[in-house]
Amino acid sequence: MDTTELLNKVRRIEIKTRRLSDHLFSGEYQSSFKGRGMSFSEVREYQFGDDIRAIDWNVTARFNSPYIKVFEEERELTVVLLVDVSASESFGSSHQQKADMIAEICAVLSFSAIKNNDKVGVLFFSDTIEKFIPPKKGKRHILRIIRELVDFKPSSRGTDIANALVYLSNMMKKKAILFLLSDFIDEGYNDAMSFVSKRHDLTNIRIYDKHEETLPNIGLVRIQDPESDQLRWLNTSSAKNRQRYNDFFKTNHQYYLDSSIRSGAGMLDIRTDQSYVNKLLAYFKKK
Repeated sequence: MDTTELLNKVRRIEIKTRRLSDHLFSGEYQSSFKGRGMSFSEVREYQFGDDIRAIDWNVTARFNSPYIKVFEEERELTVVLLVDVSASESFGSSHQQKADMIAEICAVLSFSAIKNNDKVGVLFFSDTIEKFIPPKKGKRHILRIIRELVDFKPSSRGTDIANALVYLSNMMKKKAILFLLSDFIDEGYNDAMSFVSKRHDLTNIRIYDKHEETLPNIGLVRIQDPESDQLRWLNTSSAKNRQRYNDFFKTNHQYYLDSSIRSGAGMLDIRTDQSYVNKLLAYFKKK
């Protein structure tokens, strides 16, 4: 992708996702995630209905009239996007690859976050840690993240979700809002997910394609595993082969469900031929 094409794609994503963030997601996002705690704001005179536990007795004694302490929520949060850039994310049988949808969702979440004065960072991972962009604020920072999402070239092809979760946990000492975006074609990450969910607010966003769920009957085809690069011939007319294919999808999906439920992480499943807008809105409202 040359520079002009890259900038045009980044601009298209910015226009689309900023509009969604401004009109749809900013309020839902803010109400879904709480700040780190309460900080002192001011002292004012007691009013009927105020909590008597908030009375400031020193000020009350000084003015011979009841005063209370007012606190406000510390809104500033840190949001980190854990983005799977393994080779399987380049698959897509409809109008959009999994990686393209991940890029758009990350952009929406990022613009929603900075609109609420939150910091945003990104961890790109495959079966190794590819790149970590530390959390920062501002539009320029978000545009950098989008450029990386569009044009990032991973050094490896596999997937290791557990490694990414452990790395992020070591990097982020304070509680953060985490979004893990992947097709979750992996295993062995349940313990790491449970550990991270105890320290952070984790949401798993699983992106998958309809033809990963059901193998179409199109005869004898040559297929390639994007992560292992292995080539083989597959007879898709065989009911047995289609069943084995579907069984693998179900087993993989069940592991993802069990791990998410056990850890207490939030869950979102989005197919590449579906709109992610309604799914995200419904999730934020429910949360």
